[in-house]
Amino acid sequence: MKIAVCVKQVPDSWAEKKMAGGLLDRASVDAVLNDLDEYAVEEALRLVETHSPTGASGEGSGHSITIISMGPDRATEAIRKALSMGADDAILISDPALSGSDALATSLVLAAVIGAKDFDLILCGTESTDARMSVIPAMLAQRLGFAQLTFAGSISVVPETSQITIARMTDVGVENMKAKLPAVVSVIEKINEPRYPSFKGIMASKKKTIEVKTLSDLGIDPATVGMSAAWSEVKDAQARPPRAAGVKVVDDGNGGNALVNFLVEKRVI
Repeated sequence: MKIAVCVKQVPDSWAEKKMAGGLLDRASVDAVLNDLDEYAVEEALRLVETHSPTGASGEGSGHSITIISMGPDRATEAIRKALSMGADDAILISDPALSGSDALATSLVLAAVIGAKDFDLILCGTESTDARMSVIPAMLAQRLGFAQLTFAGSISVVPETSQITIARMTDVGVENMKAKLPAVVSVIEKINEPRYPSFKGIMASKKKTIEVKTLSDLGIDPATVGMSAAWSEVKDAQARPPRAAGVKVVDDGNGGNALVNFLVEKRVI
């Protein structure tokens, strides 16, 4: 079973973010592997451990895990995190023309890489913490013609019959869904607990291959990606205003009344 995991490098969730020229200023903040993608990497590792006689992927096991990402050269830092968790190799699509690409362009590029390989399963996080769109898995499935299974809370695969089953988490309950491989599956954060990279894994990741591809390698016209081809544009952005000072009440015997008046003013009572 060949598994591809799509990941993204994003600004640290705790960093103070700002816009620059209609784009999120990524250069001035710390960048990390998207938190929600770690669950997809972990699930890929668990599937391989379940179905591999040796409990690991790689040469001789019949299973492999490839990390796929689109971004600047700096994205290799996030990719190395996924490799240190246990993935085998990675592909990074990096090209100056990709700057400002929207979800449509991103899915086009990722699908071009995935479609050129013989993957059985594509795993994704539900969304990226910088955009919060949650549309890439569906777009990939459409472009590739693969089955689409989203918001998986558990995954079961039978390689012999090429069948995959998930428990899909919804607002009203759980749906059990089945499909034939190949398939694109997005996983929720409750599906597992991502492992911490071991020292051995960190050292091993430095020797693992990250293949870098450009738009030319994929045969994609630069005019179809980037900010100029995006279907949406940020016209203006303003920083969040500072938090207003709170109301301080000194209780000199009428603190209860002050509390009641405050709750009435806020229409709580």
